[in-house]
Amino acid sequence: MPISKKIAESITRSSWIRKMFETGIVLKKEHGSAKVYDFSLGNPDVPSPPEFDRVLADESQKRGDFVHGYMPNAGYPDTRRSIADLLSQESGLPFTENHVIMTCGAAGAINVFLKSILDLGDEVIVIAPFFAEYNFYIDNHQGVRIISESTPELLPDPGDLEQKIGPRTKVVIINTPNNPSGRVYSEKLLKNLGDLLQRKGRELGHPIYLLADEPYKKIIFKGSTYHSPLRYYRNTILATSFSKDLSIAGERIGYLAVSPLIDDAHEIVNAATFCNRILGYINAPALMQRVVKHVLNAKVDVAVYERRRNLMCDGLSEIGYDLIKPEGTFYVFPRSPIPDDVAFVKALQDCLILTTPGSGFERPGHFRIALCVSEETIVRSLDGFRQTYRQFKN
Repeated sequence: MPISKKIAESITRSSWIRKMFETGIVLKKEHGSAKVYDFSLGNPDVPSPPEFDRVLADESQKRGDFVHGYMPNAGYPDTRRSIADLLSQESGLPFTENHVIMTCGAAGAINVFLKSILDLGDEVIVIAPFFAEYNFYIDNHQGVRIISESTPELLPDPGDLEQKIGPRTKVVIINTPNNPSGRVYSEKLLKNLGDLLQRKGRELGHPIYLLADEPYKKIIFKGSTYHSPLRYYRNTILATSFSKDLSIAGERIGYLAVSPLIDDAHEIVNAATFCNRILGYINAPALMQRVVKHVLNAKVDVAVYERRRNLMCDGLSEIGYDLIKPEGTFYVFPRSPIPDDVAFVKALQDCLILTTPGSGFERPGHFRIALCVSEETIVRSLDGFRQTYRQFKN
């Protein structure tokens, strides 16, 4: 075998999201794209905001020495300074550019952080349901994944989380707004979570880092509010990207921010800057760094995603599906009408509907719908959702 056994095994059990995406390619070839309802991949389709387009056009015209060259591994100081100012406004904390590292998306930020702090056998707690790639990110850096189960409302369960924290716990990862559930964590929940981690850290004699993965933090619907975890726990690290709020997922631009309240913040930043280099990222894309500093308050038209959410949730609820209406993101995470979510997702394919089983997010009995499609596609798909539901319920 030309590839490593470990990678071969990882490919075999790799993300359901990608598997469904590949299934979609086959079905579209057989039936035509217009007849396939592909809700499998969270690839943002709402146009980037006009401000982004204008700045990108201006920056791409710039010429000069090193305009596309290397910069410090942490990124351009002026870009990091602009982000630090924004974080100070959101959190009330004294961020400077020395607390921010520009990264190749949120995925790059998470890998850089985990590489910086994990020793062999250190434990990282994730809260189901969670983004499946966390499994690989943790494994990349010798960590051990521990799963904490959420409540029936798909929110962190403090009691279960406390039971899962042990002597080797180094990091707890949270994701709000959450992929795949769309749940947004309340101020009370974040405060309780911070109090728990502070108490357990004292008992264990070492800090437990809270890694907040937040690429959807600007995709919040009416009636809900984003609360920065940085306000509620001193040992918080933020990993985020501009992929979703600016619809530039393919540009791979994000950042890692280390709370200035962390005792060893300077050491962590230095380690993460070093890891940004040795992991092969070197630095985040230069052009995108120059662009995003000018559009930090811009975002896509979130109302488009909210209309799609309403169409899908109202349609599914009318059919009989059990779901919690998401407060953010562009996902819906209904219960499967049968316990075997994989079987149900396969049945949906008979109606040319592509979704992702909840088992891929370590939450069996659910399935994820990504609303990166037109309203017309959602409306036309409902007959297939109805037909498949009745197949199992009648």
